[in-house]
Amino acid sequence: MELYGITNSGKVRQQNQDVFKTFISEDESLAVIVVCDGMGGARAGNVASELAAETFMSFIEQNICDSITIEQAAVLMSEAVLEANSAVFEKSSAGAEFAGMGTTLTALISAPYGEVVANVGDSRAYHVTQNSISQITKDHSIIEDLVARGDITRAEARKHPNKHLITRALGTNYTEEPDLFFPYLPGGDYIVLCSDGLTNLLMDNEILFEMQRDYSINEICENLIETALNRGAPDNVTAVIFKK
Repeated sequence: MELYGITNSGKVRQQNQDVFKTFISEDESLAVIVVCDGMGGARAGNVASELAAETFMSFIEQNICDSITIEQAAVLMSEAVLEANSAVFEKSSAGAEFAGMGTTLTALISAPYGEVVANVGDSRAYHVTQNSISQITKDHSIIEDLVARGDITRAEARKHPNKHLITRALGTNYTEEPDLFFPYLPGGDYIVLCSDGLTNLLMDNEILFEMQRDYSINEICENLIETALNRGAPDNVTAVIFKK
């Protein structure tokens, strides 16, 4: 089991509103990752993402155990997301500077009996094998809805002026249920969690190309971030790589 992540403010924004947190149990039978990309005013987005990630991870660490089943992990994941949503929603009412803030959340639990991925927003999780890459999550965004309806192509979506607009986020409603996914992850495969600051600049096949190189996951992660920075990185950029 290997785990490594990087977050960077990018080339344009002064503040990094991306947050990631990780947990690995002492015997390495459990791993948890969460990535949040905040939205809101100058301070609010940063508060939302940090609060959501911290609340989520704290809840998971307090309630997870080595013998957890996939079904229990899915329930735990949903409960942790609900806790994170409540924390951000409550904070958004604490003052005008926090009004309307929210955050994406994408998370992974890897346990002895399998993996569970949760998602709200447009941060992504990918499953990467030696020869392929597939997006596990589905973006909650206006653009994804347009693609699903056939109104625009996937290529057109990458250049669409509204590609940053999401349809679901934590903290914007009283309650928010995540989408849950159950990828099959054989030993040696990877899961990559990342914010849209990466996927807006790198195609899926470019991520796969980096993953196929004979480097450590630390070097791969650094290369992904560096590529985004070399392309201007107008947004914060985060990538976390998990290898089972």
